[in-house]
Amino acid sequence: MQAYDIVFAGTPEFAAQHLRALLDSPHRIIGVYTQPDRAAGRGKQLQASAVKRLALENGLPVYQPQSFRGVEDQQVLASLNPDLLIVVAYGLILPQAVLDIPPLGCLNVHASLLPRWRGAAPIERALLAGDERTGVTIMQMDKGLDTGAMLSKATIEIRDEDDRQSLESRLAQVGTQALIESLAQLPTLQANAQTQDDSLSTYAAKLDKEEALIDWNQPAALINRTIRGGIGRNPAYCFLNAERVRIIKATPLNETHSSPAGMILAHGHDSLRVACKDSVLEIHTMQFPGKTVQEVAVLLNSRQDILAPGNYLRSHIEAQP
Repeated sequence: MQAYDIVFAGTPEFAAQHLRALLDSPHRIIGVYTQPDRAAGRGKQLQASAVKRLALENGLPVYQPQSFRGVEDQQVLASLNPDLLIVVAYGLILPQAVLDIPPLGCLNVHASLLPRWRGAAPIERALLAGDERTGVTIMQMDKGLDTGAMLSKATIEIRDEDDRQSLESRLAQVGTQALIESLAQLPTLQANAQTQDDSLSTYAAKLDKEEALIDWNQPAALINRTIRGGIGRNPAYCFLNAERVRIIKATPLNETHSSPAGMILAHGHDSLRVACKDSVLEIHTMQFPGKTVQEVAVLLNSRQDILAPGNYLRSHIEAQP
């Protein structure tokens, strides 16, 4: 297998796992690009990305341009003389001048089965849409948004219990394997690259915070997709009295009822049952403002009054009837 001189560009943990796989391969990582450090946490301290931390641990040079539109930043990349640029969840748009620098082009590891779910949030959108399967596509980048020719795909089934974090973890596993295997047969794959069918494309826009607001007039299965899709980044939420509470884990139940949407129907020792459209949502874990995520069994010891049957979880702040 030919070993390549590779510049890697990525930012979150999903990307770091791919960088780790490349570091364990025969290929040479000659530089790493990642987004500038961002303020995070309550103290708003600058924090390095997962990719930057891994790169520094391994003594790799790190570059953090605000964008790649400047000629100087493009010249720095060109001076590294990479055979390939590999991009995984980098978060910056690469102009054509950058795509033209590596002789073998730029490869992207995209967490969907293209052309479905082009864009920034393919994992969340697959969950919200109720897709039965998803995967990873290794793509030859062009100037469009995830529109380049496809070199290889790896497919996985979406399990009923998958949330954004678990699905991302599984996609990282198949993605790293697909990337290493694609590099091993790169000339053949590039010669036989498959053009995407634009008529089949869908767009995976970033989730708006308002999309995480639970609408109790929806069926429980749809509400549960909102919960599963928001884990870790945009947790699903609603209002209980005047408090904004997050719903972290739940199970849709195919049970009928005649109660208003959002009403707490009953609770056992470890769950709440809430009325939805033509169905019931069983809630297992929640998070109140300023508190850690807690099991309903624990919450019932301290908040049994407001979690009592007959009270309401609402999509807006409203006085109790």
